[in-house]
Amino acid sequence: MLLFDDTPWVQNGVSYGDTAIQAMEDLMSLLERAPKTSHIADIEAIPVPTHDEYARQRFCSLLRRHAIQEFPAALEADFNERVAPALKAQGETLDNWRAVDKALRGENLYRFYSTLRYNAQEMCFLSVQDEVERALPEMIEVVRAAVDLNPAGGSLALSLDFEIPPYVTALDVHLTPGCFHTEYTADDVAQAAVISLGSRVFTAQQSHRSWGGVAKVVSRWIKHEYPDLQPKRMLDLGTTSGKNLLPYVEAFPGVEAHGIDVGAPLLRYGHALAEHAGVPLHFSQQNAEKTNFPDAHFDLIVSSFFFHEVPVWATRKILAECHRMLKPGGLIVHQELPAHDLVDVWENYFWNWDTRNNNEPSYTAFRDQDPIELCVKAGFDRENSFALILPDVGAYPDRSNAFAWEEPGRPRHGRGGWYVFGSRKAF
Repeated sequence: MLLFDDTPWVQNGVSYGDTAIQAMEDLMSLLERAPKTSHIADIEAIPVPTHDEYARQRFCSLLRRHAIQEFPAALEADFNERVAPALKAQGETLDNWRAVDKALRGENLYRFYSTLRYNAQEMCFLSVQDEVERALPEMIEVVRAAVDLNPAGGSLALSLDFEIPPYVTALDVHLTPGCFHTEYTADDVAQAAVISLGSRVFTAQQSHRSWGGVAKVVSRWIKHEYPDLQPKRMLDLGTTSGKNLLPYVEAFPGVEAHGIDVGAPLLRYGHALAEHAGVPLHFSQQNAEKTNFPDAHFDLIVSSFFFHEVPVWATRKILAECHRMLKPGGLIVHQELPAHDLVDVWENYFWNWDTRNNNEPSYTAFRDQDPIELCVKAGFDRENSFALILPDVGAYPDRSNAFAWEEPGRPRHGRGGWYVFGSRKAF
């Protein structure tokens, strides 16, 4: 113990100074030189909204839920009961989503719906900006500590001369101010925090995007359908902050989990989250069109909500890259939006609204593709490829297999089920 007088402090035969004060100074010096193993703070707990900010966020959640759920049902009813009969009486054919879009474009209810939905989308991300700005210096310190201490043993690889694809830099995807990649200061994570916290507002605290809900569905299905597949190394494309990776690590103990993205703020944030959680995730800033991973490097490659945000030409390159990186017998499973020919006219119209109004210009072009054909052109065998609706864990906890397309009562994507496509590489 330290004695607060002139008695020298001696322990294990070593003198730490002539006085207790000197002993304390020597002890602090030892601690500074000691291996760094301290705990990494939870970066997501640092931004704290004020009472008014929280109230605003709750309002934004309710407004967007109304705009994305209740209001579309009212718009569909108005279309079926008023707009469509009048147009059909004039000889119009409403057998595809473009015809529906054209019919509604001048309707006041559609214009009000689009205005509400657009602004609700923007407001979700704007509602968290103030708390993120206040907390940014502290969050950056956590990011730096995660890199310095690295207690979980993960990794973070960024590139100073990395070229962000123009289809990312050209606009704010999802109406998120600053998109995925913008940096305002050294070691910035502002965009990652806005996206992560804003997504909680966006989804009204639902877990399917923010906390790896899709990964729980997909990993459960993989274990059910491919019990022989025991992935040793896996990759998540467009990983953002890596939350979609965590459930795979839990589902497949010992898997070496990698995540790539073009946005450095997202990867810094994800590394801090993983190191806080004690999970060794490996993040690197890469374009999925061409990576630096070796041939046949992964047993499993996944993504969620990714392909509809890149042009179709890039999709083809990415799937070919997946084929190159995948081991024989390896699996790709990509959660996405259902193709046009798999859903009805109104659902097609509902999804494609985002192409024009949500800064996602590749949305419709991607959905025009046959996902199985995309896999085949990338080098996968047609018989090993699939496009399925998987049961949501929350809605169907006891069901691990996929819904049949013709199954009565099959849920829509996002409403009890998740659409995935992919393939298994030939052995």
